[in-house]
Amino acid sequence: MSHDIKVAVIDDQELVRAGLRTVLASAPDLHVVAEAANGHQAVAVARQRPELDLMLLDIRMPGLDGLTALPQILRERPDLPVLMLTTFPDDEYVTAALAAGASGFLLKRSSGADLISAVRAGAAGEAVLSPGVTRAVIRRSTRPGPAGAELPAGVTARELDVLRKVTAGANNGEIAQQLHLSESTVKSHVSRVMQKLGCRDRVQLALLGLRLGLDQH
Repeated sequence: MSHDIKVAVIDDQELVRAGLRTVLASAPDLHVVAEAANGHQAVAVARQRPELDLMLLDIRMPGLDGLTALPQILRERPDLPVLMLTTFPDDEYVTAALAAGASGFLLKRSSGADLISAVRAGAAGEAVLSPGVTRAVIRRSTRPGPAGAELPAGVTARELDVLRKVTAGANNGEIAQQLHLSESTVKSHVSRVMQKLGCRDRVQLALLGLRLGLDQH
């Protein structure tokens, strides 16, 4: 990353917050600048800390939980990427959190390297999708994808290649390397595919790709 990333960590368990803070502190570009233990405090953090680049938000908390707090947080900071923290890959709240505007989700048992990569990707505007959790979300979901069960005829072969990579969780830089394209070209392809498929963001695009089986090579 070319600049420091300021992160807020929201979790009702002090030990979890301490663990996340320790892992993030090991990366020179990541800085935990705020912490909170419930959803009410998370909303206040979003309001009072305009310098925030990303929030890690626990889904399950007493009082005001993360799912209920998320829309309030995004009203305060519509541009703030929020990554939901969950313990269980089949957490029934994950689907609702994505629908409410979460930028992705992360298992609490993720490795330190995965946590650091997820925060960097989320702060850069990338979707953060754990394949295991994503498949569980799709199994729970009864709503059709934005484009139904098939890709429209207007999606080009190159756009399909890019969609497969997005579905696999690759960011723009990784896609550019794998397909031998520039990052700006990849960004253009992603934008066009989202428009053609009626997806509002990369999270929805990747979920649709999984529904279409595009992670199966």
